[in-house]
Amino acid sequence: MLSAGIRSALPLAACLAPQARLGLGPATVVRYLIGMSVSPTPRPWIIAEATWAEIRETEYELAILPWGACEAHNYHLPYATDNYQVEALAAESAARAWAGGARVAVLPAVPFGVNTGQLDIPFCINMNPSTQMAVLRDVVEALDGVGVRKLAVLNGHGGNDFKQLLRELQAEFPDTLLVTLSWFQALKGDGYFDIPGDHADERETSLMMHVAPHLVRPLEQAGDGATRAWNVTAIREGWAWAQRAWTRATVDTGSGDPVRASADKGRRYFNDLCARLAGLWSELSALPMNQWYEGEGESLPPPQP
Repeated sequence: MLSAGIRSALPLAACLAPQARLGLGPATVVRYLIGMSVSPTPRPWIIAEATWAEIRETEYELAILPWGACEAHNYHLPYATDNYQVEALAAESAARAWAGGARVAVLPAVPFGVNTGQLDIPFCINMNPSTQMAVLRDVVEALDGVGVRKLAVLNGHGGNDFKQLLRELQAEFPDTLLVTLSWFQALKGDGYFDIPGDHADERETSLMMHVAPHLVRPLEQAGDGATRAWNVTAIREGWAWAQRAWTRATVDTGSGDPVRASADKGRRYFNDLCARLAGLWSELSALPMNQWYEGEGESLPPPQP
């Protein structure tokens, strides 16, 4: 028996041609629609779905900016994999925080990331760090101007690194708390997945099987995610770094074999990761602006004679 929410979304699900091609039933696709990018009812924590009447009556405490990329993901995952994942994680974790009383606002995701190592791959759309800085500055300035002085950048792409950008912006906006995190570092894959990797691998494929199953091609079509190791010892051991030239360092644009991926693994990892993210959103929302640090605001003990 389908719930009222699922029944209300069935017309939309029926319009999705990929479901028939992949043999997915309407209920499977609708579970994706309800929990992730599309909802049969508006969600007040998703700014793209909220109205001015709703927003002006809500005192939002924290803005969340999902940031992804547009790039090749082996032969079986779509180019927007990073966006589907980070948007789904932002939406679900924010829903849990909202249910606990936190007033969080998920902003529309930025769909392009730093892809300077994939410029020779069609439609890998690169957004340089300098462009990201310009976008972030405008977002922070807009939020700061209306009194939303906590922003978390939720990163979903390995080529993005916002720490240095936020260092500069924190000096410009000292009264706004700027936080960044990457979901793939917030919860490691140990205990969830069998084969390590970092791009279109077992973890990413399992997540996509859970959040957007209609976009995942059969694993028989996937490459094995083989990579070519660096000839530089320090880089290979991880204590020095250089950008990978993607088509030289990989065979099929993947990094890590997805062969053991499953929707069940993705569901379990997704749920645990959302719980961790929701805890962070709740903690940030409740954080007093004058008490970012332990003991801040407390009077210091008198000096000893």
